[in-house]
Amino acid sequence: MKLHEHRQSHMNLISRYGDGEILINGQRLSAPCIVAPGFLHSGWIGALSELTLESIEPVWTLQPRILLLGAPQSPTAAARNLRPVLAARQLALEAMELGAACRTYNVLAQEDRSVAALLFP
Repeated sequence: MKLHEHRQSHMNLISRYGDGEILINGQRLSAPCIVAPGFLHSGWIGALSELTLESIEPVWTLQPRILLLGAPQSPTAAARNLRPVLAARQLALEAMELGAACRTYNVLAQEDRSVAALLFP
């Protein structure tokens, strides 16, 4: 599904997702990635099952207020262990299906909200 027509490289907007990949600023990503305005890190872990507090360390330097977690099937089980620790750091974690996470990220990024997304295509 195509999401966004205009390219704004500083925003790292997601223009497509599906078929095991995500298209961000013309770059096709098939591995898990962390995306935020001005930041893109792909292939930092191999699978959703490897998601731990230590694995999301690159997020700390971004200092987001909202962290989205998106996977083909809703990743609520993966988020359950992280949510209390992140809440203590005043970081809201929202787990949702990949498409919803991509769309939500684009909206929040364009509103200049402090957001990052952990995406698993």
